[in-house]
Amino acid sequence: MGRSVAHNVLMSGPPGAGKTLLARALPSILPPMSFDESLAVTKIYSVAGMLPQDTPLIRHRPFRAPHHTVSYAGLVGGGQMPHPGEISLAHRGVLFLDELPEFGTKLLEMLRQPLEDRKLTISRSSGSLTFPANFMFVGALNPCPCGWFGDPVKECTCSLAMVTRYQKRISGPLLDRIDIHVEVPRVEYEKLSGDRMGEPSAAIRCRVETARERQARRFDGSRLLANADMGPAEVRDFCTVDESGRSLLRAAMQQLQMSARAYHRILKLARTIADLAGCERIETVHLAEAIQYRPRRQS
Repeated sequence: MGRSVAHNVLMSGPPGAGKTLLARALPSILPPMSFDESLAVTKIYSVAGMLPQDTPLIRHRPFRAPHHTVSYAGLVGGGQMPHPGEISLAHRGVLFLDELPEFGTKLLEMLRQPLEDRKLTISRSSGSLTFPANFMFVGALNPCPCGWFGDPVKECTCSLAMVTRYQKRISGPLLDRIDIHVEVPRVEYEKLSGDRMGEPSAAIRCRVETARERQARRFDGSRLLANADMGPAEVRDFCTVDESGRSLLRAAMQQLQMSARAYHRILKLARTIADLAGCERIETVHLAEAIQYRPRRQS
């Protein structure tokens, strides 16, 4: 999951594969918040009336995981005097939505503005308020209502029409705003019972911090903190590729029928992959990895 830092992620897999566990482990590899980030997060929690009395300054990145029964006001924010919802409470942290298709179309489509603009505007007859909403979005879903579509062991009980209808609850424009699409397969017995240990979070976090320091030097003097925050102008300046990379992108654009947004997201993700590898330039291998994270189902 080290690749995902600051980039939006969607995990798909059967029940019990570890999607929720992976999402909850993310804060352990995120770099510490700067003072300015802590101050911004503290302000939001203070406005929402959720700042603990013994915590004058929030120093840990938020991890918000609302249930799919959350109300519109609870997720987006609202009220007679508009207050921040879960989307803004996740500012500079992680917003995790488990069982993503169960949230309903209206709530899911509301994610499109903050995922694009990094802020959320709530309008009322008396005026409008804008809350910051620069978070890392992590979604998790089963491939079908019963959860076992495509599983090599357990048979799916859903009809093809049910599977298609379930997957289409998440619109193409929303999928387009997610950088990393990964399948999380069931964990085999041998891996569960084996003695082999994975890479510790501390080691991944060290690598992430080094990459973030590289990005801080790149964006010195600007409002940007991470590659995921770049706009088209910054992508043009900092995400140059050679001729072989351009050929690969051209082929991917045609075969995957990618939008302009997807094109820029691939370049931003490739820039992050290169930073994690300690490379100054985006190589073809970094682009190839970023492309493979795109969804095969396009709108």
